[in-house]
Amino acid sequence: MHPLILAAVAAAAVQAQSPPDPRPNIVVFVGDDLGWRDTRPYGNAAVRTPNIERLARTGLLVRYALVTSPQCSPSRISILSGRYSHATRTEDLHTPLPPGERLLPSYLQAEGYFTGHMAKTHYGPLAEKQFQWYSATTADSLPYFLDAAGDRPFFLWVGFHEPHRPYDSVPPPGGHSPSRVTLTPYLADTPETRTDLARYYDAIARMDSGIGGMVGELERRGLRDRTLLVFLSDNGAPLPREKGTLYDSGTRTPLIFSWPPVIRAGTTYDRGPVSTIDLMPTLLELAGGGVPGSVQGKSFRELLTAPESYVGREYVFSERNWHDCDEHQRAVRTARYKLIRTDAYTALPLCTAADIGASPSFLALRARARAGRLTAAQRRLFEAPRARVELYDLQRDPWELTNLADHPAQAARVRQLAAVLQAWMEKTDDFPAAYRVRDDHTDRITGVQFSTKIPPLRNPEPPPADQRWGTGGL
Repeated sequence: MHPLILAAVAAAAVQAQSPPDPRPNIVVFVGDDLGWRDTRPYGNAAVRTPNIERLARTGLLVRYALVTSPQCSPSRISILSGRYSHATRTEDLHTPLPPGERLLPSYLQAEGYFTGHMAKTHYGPLAEKQFQWYSATTADSLPYFLDAAGDRPFFLWVGFHEPHRPYDSVPPPGGHSPSRVTLTPYLADTPETRTDLARYYDAIARMDSGIGGMVGELERRGLRDRTLLVFLSDNGAPLPREKGTLYDSGTRTPLIFSWPPVIRAGTTYDRGPVSTIDLMPTLLELAGGGVPGSVQGKSFRELLTAPESYVGREYVFSERNWHDCDEHQRAVRTARYKLIRTDAYTALPLCTAADIGASPSFLALRARARAGRLTAAQRRLFEAPRARVELYDLQRDPWELTNLADHPAQAARVRQLAAVLQAWMEKTDDFPAAYRVRDDHTDRITGVQFSTKIPPLRNPEPPPADQRWGTGGL
């Protein structure tokens, strides 16, 4: 027999005797502007999400998961880099990843993974180049990705466009009924708002169908048990006082893991908050890679393998910066309390993103505001001046409507959480509000977008870290 044929036969025999790679394939499903409440596993029975329900039944549901930013590109870059968006200087919407910053797929390729990306990217060409494969579509292109991966372990980031606006004005066959939607206290109960929510639910259902198709393809190929599935959102729902805010409605996300051989089915973790800053080092560790020192997140591998003993973070942090209009807000959250600090624009109402400002839900609130018919909960969106410090008891006030920061009984808690937040800002290379400023291009009161150009940064370079922060405090 020819020596090359003998070598090939010997290699095949060794491969057949080798144990399967214990490292998982990884698929991350990312909803675009999906509110944490708006799937059935998280309590919204009005939305049809059978495939997301199946992920929860077969895996682990994290009850209190938080993103680092309530804005699309800052949140996504933070998840993939394991770094806070101000640390990578991608804190503003549409800011591309700068040179020198590495994302998870780059590290996974060094571990022998084949990496791919579907649909929405939104983090610039230097980030996109760190994936080896790309498709503008999702479920229909999965067979091509799997064929390209071959026998290699793979990592696939699925950036759904749903349920981001705009929505179809005509409901699809069997669309959700406006009469059955769930309204928050800060929305106006009008036919227009209800129809807006119904179309939002329709978009969620389309995303859910795509997830079902992709899981089905993995099952047909015998890959399901070898694949860790992750489901989450980048930020809150595209509705007033949700996306773009540091309230839980803007920063809390669904977070589900399904990996049948490893994760016990039907598990819920609800003992404390979990941050998406920790997802990148977790996945990298599962893939056999070492976590670089520049990564600010910490692996929560134990959460997946032994959730009953996992002790997570005491504090999780989030930030809000430019998104159609400028903000400089930082927040720290514990299992029960949240403190929000606003360092600029307190004389003006909270910024509402342009796509929400043009929505039927926001226009219904504006009509009620002009008529003087807003409820106390609805007026919070238009409040001016705003408090610089807000404190919420999330157990007693889950909608975050009653600011306790000036209550004497909460004075010690405010000081303690404010000190924790300031220490995090200094440790993570944050900058004061006077730096990296952009002008608005959307009116905060009317929600009207008056320009489509992104304004340039002013004062782009803050002083050295040891000169940024004065002494004193609360």
